[in-house]
Amino acid sequence: TEIGWSRGTQVPIEEYDRLYQRFNPTNFNADAWVAVAKAARMRYLVFTTKHHDGFCMWATRQTDYNIMRTPFARDVVRELADACRRAGLAFGTYYSVCDWHHPDFPRTSPGGKVRRDVSNIARCRDYLRAQVRELIEGYGPLLTMWFDVPQEFDRAEGEANVRLCRTLQPDILVNNRAGGGAGDYETPEQKIGAFRMDRPWESCITIGRQWAWKPNDQLKSAADCVRILLRTIGGDGNLLLNVGPMPTGEIEERQVERLREIGRWLELRAEAVYGTRGGPWKPARHVVSTRRDRTVYVHVLDWPGETVRLPPLPARMVASRVVGAGRVKVASGPAGIELTAATT
Repeated sequence: TEIGWSRGTQVPIEEYDRLYQRFNPTNFNADAWVAVAKAARMRYLVFTTKHHDGFCMWATRQTDYNIMRTPFARDVVRELADACRRAGLAFGTYYSVCDWHHPDFPRTSPGGKVRRDVSNIARCRDYLRAQVRELIEGYGPLLTMWFDVPQEFDRAEGEANVRLCRTLQPDILVNNRAGGGAGDYETPEQKIGAFRMDRPWESCITIGRQWAWKPNDQLKSAADCVRILLRTIGGDGNLLLNVGPMPTGEIEERQVERLREIGRWLELRAEAVYGTRGGPWKPARHVVSTRRDRTVYVHVLDWPGETVRLPPLPARMVASRVVGAGRVKVASGPAGIELTAATT
């Protein structure tokens, strides 16, 4: 089931809230997770520190409902933050604004659709900000604070959340789910964002069918993952590819191999992906483009025939080459640019 959302639906609330007493992912190894991320050529890792069910994956002082009260009794946020720094990987934290377990939050499970008879949003605000302070001061500097599902928090509350993050760490990035849309960047979910250059965006998309791991989940193919990545960067966005660990604390080997496949593809084509911007052409069905300085990279996703035709640019093409493998004939003229796949 999906973490948080199954509380009060597939799993009765009373049973769900006792699950932590059996939570013991004994094979968790932060360095192994980071090694997989590095093999996939990821640049940063964002970890779910607290989801909508309120359970905290670090040694928070604000509640006993945390991982130190489980049989595992290890601060995985600390271990992941340290592992990322050792490997030169940026580290960020996901934190759910809503908290259906907290007795003062106005909504509870299932799905935040049930309103409590008695609540105190002011106490929830203080609780949230105390925990945000713990995460930034205790585990930072962070790349990003990735808020989610603010529900009862409006624009003013969201802006206050962003200000707190910025006060604690001036260079931190905050996504647009702090409350009322406040934040630095947009977060289209389970879809690729539209071409946009006036505001940063990051698509969050699962490697399987859902956010949490489940047995025999249907994974996206490596080719599909690469296409998602290319369409994202071609639209001038970033990609946050979600992987859910198994109950043992390990990442499933099928997912590990998929991530390694993506990394092997990127190894030969990194210059056309990292440090680029989207464009000059908007993503199309068969082709997307990226650019850096005076170089344009054309990514052909599918060949509809032997030739792909692109509109002309207000510049003269002086050279062309293939990044990676294969042979392509390139011709440029007043009508545009033609790419023809070499058959021999």
